[in-house]
Amino acid sequence: MREQMENRIESLRAEYRAGQAILADLEGRQTSLKITMTRISGAIQVLEELLQGIDSDADITKPAEIPETRVAA
Repeated sequence: MREQMENRIESLRAEYRAGQAILADLEGRQTSLKITMTRISGAIQVLEELLQGIDSDADITKPAEIPETRVAA
């Protein structure tokens, strides 16, 4: 009986160590994913600001409409 309990304890310890390793890997992957998502978010923000700048520049450089004038003959 004692031997079975000791074997079970060792088995559970091995499973626990394996779980710790998996958890550490997942935490590392989570950190990496958060960094990647932050970079993507920053890129989106920069591109959106550039698009707004292009739209603003287009409004400034767009020639003003000149109303038609009729010259009396």
